[in-house]
This record gives sequence, C-alpha cells and structure tokens, in this order.
Amino acid sequence: MRLAAIDLYRYTLPLTAPLILKGESLHERRGFLMRVKDDAGHTGWGDVAPLPGFSRESLEDAARQLQDVQRNWTGQQIAANPVDPDHQLAERLDQKVWVASVRFGIEVATWDLFAAETDSLMPDVLCPEASPVVSLNGLLLGNQQDIIDRATQMRAEGYRAVKLKVGRKPVADDVALVHEVRSVLGDAVALRLDANRLWTMDEAVAFAEGIAGVPIAYIEEPLRDFSLLPTLAERTKVPIALDESLMGMPVAQLQAHAYAAAVVLKPTLVGGVAHTLRMARTAQSLGMTPVLSAAFETGVGLRGLIALAACLGKTPVGLDTYHWLAEDVLEPRLVWDVPDIDVATLMEAPRHISEHHLEPLLSF
Repeated sequence: MRLAAIDLYRYTLPLTAPLILKGESLHERRGFLMRVKDDAGHTGWGDVAPLPGFSRESLEDAARQLQDVQRNWTGQQIAANPVDPDHQLAERLDQKVWVASVRFGIEVATWDLFAAETDSLMPDVLCPEASPVVSLNGLLLGNQQDIIDRATQMRAEGYRAVKLKVGRKPVADDVALVHEVRSVLGDAVALRLDANRLWTMDEAVAFAEGIAGVPIAYIEEPLRDFSLLPTLAERTKVPIALDESLMGMPVAQLQAHAYAAAVVLKPTLVGGVAHTLRMARTAQSLGMTPVLSAAFETGVGLRGLIALAACLGKTPVGLDTYHWLAEDVLEPRLVWDVPDIDVATLMEAPRHISEHHLEPLLSF
C-alpha cells in the first residue's frame, strides 16, 4: 500500500449544547481530517482532534506533526496490516514521539485505506471474529432532574451500562444522586461513576462510605493525587478505574496498578489504535476490564472507534458522545442506534465528507 497523496483539512463543528470540560465551557469541536490515497484512487480518512482540558497537545502541536507527515510520508509504502500492533506501521510509529491525537488519526486513515483496498470492513481487517454488535454505555450529564429523566429513559431503551459524572457537587449530594440513579436503573444495569480527579482522599472516603452497599461497576479517577489510588482502594475496597492516569503511561507500567478493576481507553488521548490494543491485552492479562471510550470525535473518528470496539469484546463502550455534535463532517450522519450498534450496517453505509466544514490546512 503506497500513500500516493496525503491531504489535510481543519474543521470546526458546533455542539448541541455547551460542553463543560475541566471547568471550561466548550461551544464547538475543532480538529483536523487526514485523507490518504493510494495509486488506484482508494481513500482513507482519519480524525485528529485534541480534546481541550484533557489532551497534552494543542491544535497547533497536532497541526505541525500532521504537516510533517504530509511532507515526509507522501509516496511511502505501508505494509499490510496497518493496524496490527506488531506490524510495520506500529513499529515505524514507535520510533518517534507522536502526540496522541495525531497517531490515532494516522492509524485510522491507513486502516480505512487498507479496508477500501481489500474491499473489507474495518473491523474484519483488525480481527477475524469481530462482534457484529457494539453496545453503548449511556452518559448521564446535566442537572439532577435531567439525570433522573435520562436514566429512566436509558433503562427503558435497554442500556446495559450507564456512566454518571460525580465530584462536581458536595459529597452528600453526589451520594444521594447515586442512590437515586441506582434505584431508577435497577440492578440489571451496570452503574459506572466518573469523578475526573476532583476529590481529596477524605472526600473520596466519605463518598465510598456513603454509597456502601450500592452496586457499582467502578469509579473512574476519584482522586486529585493519582499516587494515592492504591491507598484508597485498600481503605475502601471500592472498584477503581484508570482513565486520565493512562495518558503517557507505558504499557509495561500498567502492571504496577493491579488494584484497578478497569482501564478506560480513549485512543485519541492515550496514543492511538496499536497502543490501545496493547493496553487492552495487558489489562486483560492482569484481570482488569478494558473499556473503550470516545473523546468527542467526529463521525470519521467514531467509525474507527466502533471498528476497534468490535474487536475488544462485548463490554459496553463509552462512545455515546455523538449526539453532542450539532453537525458532522460526514453526510449523512452515522446511524447511531442506541443502545446497540449494528457494526456492519454502520460500516457499509455510504459516506460523504462534507466540504462545508472543511478548510485546507496550509499553515496554522
């Protein structure tokens, strides 16, 4: 597979409502699309979208690396299979320090191109027995009544797992909300909690004591001080999941966090497809549950994430972020059936990249 041409575009997409991230209000999603072409005219698309407040790199950082790829990779040969973490592309990418969002974009674009060349679906390129269905983890945000109403709806829609954000209110209020949401969801729906590193040790312990007896799957990143997570796990026995702590973490270092019940893997943030696969395999070998999650990518990025999710098992994944995009670079938009996505239907649907939202990336 030869990369005969590499084209770069930037996009700005409106959101359906302001998105509060790390205390800042985000009103639009900005990023870049990468299009790769082979000599026969097949194309592949990748999404590069650093997430403000979470990604270590800025848009400017990503733009510089993308332009470097365009200069130095055009005309290069990429051996199949491009998404195999033990194959040539991954080995080549490992030789340089890439910002996470760019590596994800490169891998998805070349993966998409290889699937087009071989007349295959993206999941089938990655694994021989991809799941035909990907189940979504519902996301609960907003005020208390909105959360209760949405939780009631999600139970009726058949969600198997739901994530509730905590840590933004007094601990007692969060405890009461967890009890209420658990009651609304019923015991058949897994309840995942996410504190986004907002608590002190005393606050986290108080929260754990307040929800004692309430079945939860795990709580993501409860402490501001990541180094104290083992102590919290020992003191409270509450199941803990790693998320932000995985950014920049070498795969081998995961063995030092055996206390964790799960790892939440966002390829745009942790470093791409191959690194996510390596992390997931290592986590499984350590008895942790890998949970794939999104970082508010466009439909281009989400196609790659759905394909990856189809190869990582049947655990519900955190990709229910698409509804935050008021518009998309894809026309028509992805058919986002909730809570279960038919993978083949989504992958086979005709797709067109709208030029309305794109501007060539010539300089930044």
